[in-house]
Amino acid sequence: MNAMRRPTRWLVGLIGILVTTGLFLVPFAFVFTMAAKDTNEASLLEFSWPTHFQLWQNVVEVFRARDFMLVIAFINSTILTVASVTLMVVFGAMVAYVLDRRKSRLNPLINTLVLAGLIIPPAVVPTIWVMQSLGLFKTLPGLILVEVAFGLAFTVLTMRAFIASIPREIDEAAIVDGAGPLRLFFQVIFPLLRSVIVTIVVVQSIFVFNDFQNPLYFLPGSQNATVQLTLFNYMSQSQTTYNLLFANVLVITVPMLVMYIIFQRQIVAGMTSGAVKG
Repeated sequence: MNAMRRPTRWLVGLIGILVTTGLFLVPFAFVFTMAAKDTNEASLLEFSWPTHFQLWQNVVEVFRARDFMLVIAFINSTILTVASVTLMVVFGAMVAYVLDRRKSRLNPLINTLVLAGLIIPPAVVPTIWVMQSLGLFKTLPGLILVEVAFGLAFTVLTMRAFIASIPREIDEAAIVDGAGPLRLFFQVIFPLLRSVIVTIVVVQSIFVFNDFQNPLYFLPGSQNATVQLTLFNYMSQSQTTYNLLFANVLVITVPMLVMYIIFQRQIVAGMTSGAVKG
């Protein structure tokens, strides 16, 4: 029976790999072929190899559009991503450490609020009102705080599952050696979170860099544009330049795609270690 099941499992696994690969490669191939066509051929929206291959010309035109708006958008998105993810990692690790190490009556309430941050969708209008009251609306620091607030729940849950696996004896040994709370956390505990930190950094970087909704609502204005908002450069009510639109999609997709491919093993290791040890 086991000998008969092995070919079946191998076949099912092979089919799953082929289907997954097709689901990824087919859309990417469509984007690539559309980005390499001229305007007239791309307007047909056909999945075919371009008659006149002009990918490089389209990419250059995308970067030159609206006074190099895409370059400004890349700078804004990079600042937004680096600052947001850094704050998520630091604050998320600190909150997760306190929740795991200090037991109190407030822990169930805090855990409920953290879970609510994952379940309940964000309210746009009240958030805009709060940001206007604080003078942060239409500013990059304001959007950074919004991204941190929306991504902190996932970070805390992931960090806490991993911190629970760290023996408390390490804390006690550091305290005996004279380490204070900040030194204990940043010099002893924080370096041990390396694998889960890589997971958080990659996952949240992809999410923040590719975020479309939050910059649209909370950071309007052409000078404040992020990479996802540059897609509006080629869309209008009367006409859409599909070859430049897909060239733009290709340009803004490649960095995060390469980053994910490079760190995919670390992502899986960080998620599974937290799940198993938590």
